[in-house]
Amino acid sequence: MGGSRAAGERLPGTWFRGRWLPWLLLAPQLLVIAVFFLWPTLRALRDAFYQGDAFGLSEEFVGLRHFAHTLGSAEYGHALLLTLAYALLTSALSLAGGFALAVAVEGLRSGRTLFRTLFLWPYALAPAISAALWVFLFRPQVGLGAGLLEHAGVHWNPALQAGQAQALVLATTVWQLLAYNFLFYGAALQSLPPSLLEAAALDGARGWRRVRDVIWPLLAPTTLFLVVTDLSFVLFDTFGLIDVLTQGGPDHATETLVYKLYEDAFRNFDQGAAAVQSLLLMLLVTGLGVLQLRLQRRRVPA
Repeated sequence: MGGSRAAGERLPGTWFRGRWLPWLLLAPQLLVIAVFFLWPTLRALRDAFYQGDAFGLSEEFVGLRHFAHTLGSAEYGHALLLTLAYALLTSALSLAGGFALAVAVEGLRSGRTLFRTLFLWPYALAPAISAALWVFLFRPQVGLGAGLLEHAGVHWNPALQAGQAQALVLATTVWQLLAYNFLFYGAALQSLPPSLLEAAALDGARGWRRVRDVIWPLLAPTTLFLVVTDLSFVLFDTFGLIDVLTQGGPDHATETLVYKLYEDAFRNFDQGAAAVQSLLLMLLVTGLGVLQLRLQRRRVPA
């Protein structure tokens, strides 16, 4: 009963007899991480400290020159401020809209499945496809949305008007993130304890007061998760969306960090600056993830 188990005896619930079988099962995923994450990261780290010649035949160690050039660039500062404003505004609008839609749908007595399906469609589309739909809708002189704006007295031409281009990118991003946030808020609302809602109703918390004082605080962990997810989406996954809608224009008005990285790497062929920008972007997203974990740990009782 209290004696030690014999060597090689399998513990209850243990499925793997060999030591190497778990590593063998993990090998495909580890290979993907090594090829598509570790190797590009190491390559970018090297390129950030070296300068190659035009033919790629020789390299010279330049220290922090690429970092100083990138961080001191007015164009990079503009892209950074634009990205931060774009990310914060997009996240705020999509979170508020997703929460409002989820609460409204959960309050329906019939038709929930239909509305959930309709609101989830944008989530199933890739960013580039979503952008293509909005391009057709708001193409000057031929798009339905552009026609409605012209009829309302707005001279619509996002290819020339910076504010209109920014509004188009913002609206498209919010439209897609709205579906994602609606999905998670809907699932979180369904998991709330009915006893708490019934107790709140008995205490007189109804309508907007119940949403503000009871439901919203209970959904704080979901909101925290969605904030980090939305910010990461804006920082990384909006390249295809911006490339289809505006290609960073007009006059760099929609050139975010990820699109500027693409411009420097594949159009300007400045590999050193692109490597620095990729490392800074990775550090920014990693910082968001670490912040999320720290805040979640503080909210979980010991």
